[in-house]
Amino acid sequence: MKSITTDDLLEIVEAGQEIQLIDVREYEEVAYGMVPGAKHIPLGELLERIEELDASAPVHIICKAGGRSAMACDFLETNGVETVNVEGGMMNWSGETIA
Repeated sequence: MKSITTDDLLEIVEAGQEIQLIDVREYEEVAYGMVPGAKHIPLGELLERIEELDASAPVHIICKAGGRSAMACDFLETNGVETVNVEGGMMNWSGETIA
């Protein structure tokens, strides 16, 4: 599994680059804000919603601190999806958030 820092992710977002970014936090957690452009798929729903991902491109995964995103990356990698774990998660995110 590859990884990226929140600072590197912020540069990508601010540059307007298109990436697949999945937020695997729970519904009550994302109510406090998400990275612009992120799609919300809670970790517990990832298996049943895996078809929503474009497996032809890397999928960036973020959570609160990095633990759940690492688990999601492991699961997706096992299922043939290239992933990038966002280290430190939303706790380290310094950019804007959307509701």
